[in-house]
Amino acid sequence: MTVTPLHQDRAVDADLFRALLRRHAAAVVVITAPGEPPAGFTATSFTSVSLDPPLVSFCLAKSASAWPAVQAASTIAVHVLTQEQEHVARTFATRGIDRFAAHGAWRPGPDGVPLLEGVLATIVCKVAQHVEAGDHTIVLATPELGEHHADTTVTPLVYHDGTYAHLQRSA
Repeated sequence: MTVTPLHQDRAVDADLFRALLRRHAAAVVVITAPGEPPAGFTATSFTSVSLDPPLVSFCLAKSASAWPAVQAASTIAVHVLTQEQEHVARTFATRGIDRFAAHGAWRPGPDGVPLLEGVLATIVCKVAQHVEAGDHTIVLATPELGEHHADTTVTPLVYHDGTYAHLQRSA
């Protein structure tokens, strides 16, 4: 294993910051919000925040095409993708297309939030707070409804080092 030594004179600039974060593996989700048209985007910034009360969060760039719909939404949905849904992640990460028409497999949920079919888990949340953070906004949300795939052997899609990765379960 090659290790780059830490140097006190090496400040964390944008390039080093990206390189450092590429080493972090993260589950891939699609977050959707109601609207005309509805909005959806691929994210790896989703995380649990609190158990009591239940809170989750994700980050979204203020320059993202989905930001106006997310900013206006009182309800959002988080969809944890399976490793077979790399095409879904790519669709919702593509700019300049109708992501829902390209994906096709969705239905309207509570408050009109789009719910994607066939995902590992879906969490419908009420938006609790927006927190400004640099060029992004952190969205805090309260889970209200959820469902998950019954087969516990189905694994999530993961993003690592700039590419989609698949997990292998140990025997």
